[in-house]
Amino acid sequence: MFCHELNRGHCKTYLLGCDQTRRAALIDPLREHTGRYIAVAAYHGLRLDYVIDSHTHADHRSGIWDVASLTGARVVMERHAPAPNVDIHVSDREVLELGTLRLRILHTPGHTPDGISIATEGRVFTGDTLLIGGTGRADFAGGDAGKQYDSIVTALFSLPDDTIVLPAHDYRGNLSSTIGKEKASNPRVAGRTRDEYIRIMNELRLALPDKIQESLQANQSAIDDDSLKFPDLAQLKTVCQITGAELRERVASGAPPVILDVREEDEYRGELGHIRGSRLIPLRALPNRAGELGDARNSEIVVVCRAGVRSSTAAAILTALGFERVCNLKGGMLEWNEAGMPVER
Repeated sequence: MFCHELNRGHCKTYLLGCDQTRRAALIDPLREHTGRYIAVAAYHGLRLDYVIDSHTHADHRSGIWDVASLTGARVVMERHAPAPNVDIHVSDREVLELGTLRLRILHTPGHTPDGISIATEGRVFTGDTLLIGGTGRADFAGGDAGKQYDSIVTALFSLPDDTIVLPAHDYRGNLSSTIGKEKASNPRVAGRTRDEYIRIMNELRLALPDKIQESLQANQSAIDDDSLKFPDLAQLKTVCQITGAELRERVASGAPPVILDVREEDEYRGELGHIRGSRLIPLRALPNRAGELGDARNSEIVVVCRAGVRSSTAAAILTALGFERVCNLKGGMLEWNEAGMPVER
């Protein structure tokens, strides 16, 4: 198997390919190195089938959409990923065929809800779930230290001890580790109970990444230009959240809310469907089309998207524009579908 790390820095991007068919996948690309990745693949005679993000990144702009648009590769993320324009949503234990290689997907949430690790040919690409001598932080929105512990101990530590660990970040100059070594010596998890791990992670008090405002919401929305001014974290924290059950009750009431869906049109009519009577205004168009909601300025508005992330951004934007009764559907259409709520397509 062809396997090379391409960044030579703290952030890691891996190019892997089948020696026989020359089919390849790119894992966790940085947007600023798009040209480098395409050039390296071409130099080695590899054709990109997949471009994969192991999770929604908060510290850099993802390059998955740029690489995909230039090469025809299919974008792959876990099914809980909030962004649009994902060609393949994968789930736990699913397998992607890459020539003669089989890329086995492990759902490893905790750092983010959509975290995955990818196991193949004695290697596992662990994203930000398991690092070399550490673990990824679990204090971002949607992070969960308990789920992260379970992902590491149950999913990753069940792999053979000689499995090579290749994370999305390393801050100490290491190139790789093994599952056996991390089991025995990783200071955050080796010999720790789940409760001890949660306590350790809660006490880290890490500063936010320098680029979180310009990276996280852009990666969540796949909006990679300046067409939208994203709300800050303080604005996002004030957004009202309601559950699917609460929304269904309000829809059944005599005065149902205005339901605003901010996904792309193909998502609105796609596999998850949409809520009957909802209005579609994609997030990127919302600032310019908010006037279309003028008749609802004094009504309750519930904003909807795939996973409840883009819609939180939209709810904060509407609030800043003077709409006073705006809520976000927590968990979005994913949780709405999982609860068996009715949809239209």
